[in-house]
Amino acid sequence: MKSPTKFLVMLLALALLVPAAPADAQMLMNGAGATFPYPIYSKWFEEYIKVDPEVRFNYQSIGSGGGIRQITERTVDFGASDGPMTDEQLQKAPGPLLHIPTVLGAVVATYNLPGNPQLAFTGPVLADVFLGKITRWNDDRIKALNPSASLPDQPIVVVHRSDGSGTTYIWVDYLCKISPDWEKAVGRGTSVKWPVGLGGKGNEGVAGQVKNAPGALGYVELAYAVTNKLPAARIQNQAGKLIEPTIESTTAAAAAAAKSMPADFRVSLTNPNGADAYPIASFTWLLVYKDQPNEARGKALARFLWWAIHDGQRHPAALLYAPLPAPVVKQIEATLRQITYSGKPILAAK
Repeated sequence: MKSPTKFLVMLLALALLVPAAPADAQMLMNGAGATFPYPIYSKWFEEYIKVDPEVRFNYQSIGSGGGIRQITERTVDFGASDGPMTDEQLQKAPGPLLHIPTVLGAVVATYNLPGNPQLAFTGPVLADVFLGKITRWNDDRIKALNPSASLPDQPIVVVHRSDGSGTTYIWVDYLCKISPDWEKAVGRGTSVKWPVGLGGKGNEGVAGQVKNAPGALGYVELAYAVTNKLPAARIQNQAGKLIEPTIESTTAAAAAAAKSMPADFRVSLTNPNGADAYPIASFTWLLVYKDQPNEARGKALARFLWWAIHDGQRHPAALLYAPLPAPVVKQIEATLRQITYSGKPILAAK
């Protein structure tokens, strides 16, 4: 039988062979919500591991309505939405919630026609298509906007979101601004009662429906149209110009908002002023509690948010999002310094 001393020495040697796990190695930050920013958030989570390898992110792309619901119920560390929460929704939360803008994106009209010609629409025409008043592709109002396109005598298959969606909010917020009929009959919200059309879950679902249904017309975030090799229509802006959705035209949509940004960042960018502004663009927000329930998790979340609005802004353009305007970044910095644990600021002075 080995002596107790030798036995202890053997146990110690074995222990040294097994590397100790870092104290925070298992920290998993959970988030849920918007599908609109999912491509850029996935990229950020992948890149942030290089900055802080002890933090991982689990993000469920379930739509803005689901993100608002889960952050309100505190089943996630952060929510995500492309439509700002209403006063009523904020009052239902168990504590003050902050809206943190992350990037800007464009919602586009995308379609499935033979050869997928480059088409143009006005807001009122789109509103009447989604109201069921314009039902065929060779309608005179569509032909007048696209005189060189070969438009088939074919029904328009309208495709919209079936889930609670910030992308929907952006789309219908725009339609409300340019169509009194739409505002009266349908209104705005993350979920609405659609007059016509088929539903798809998430931006992914709508893109898939459009891609597989000849004659379809739907709305998705620009990156989903490009990824699925679907066209994105030019849309007439407030200045009367037909504008292609690009990073530059999305940035132009934010220029005016940056000058008069509300303190809580709950702002609509649709149908903005500006000759070169794309009319259906928006910020997308992460939703976080001002006073965090857990100090370590709160610090990890705040550090990630600070990274996202600074170093993280190098990545949006490659994924067809527009980075935050510099004046807005300064405002967000001040908001992030307001995040607390037990009333005390989490972020060190920078």
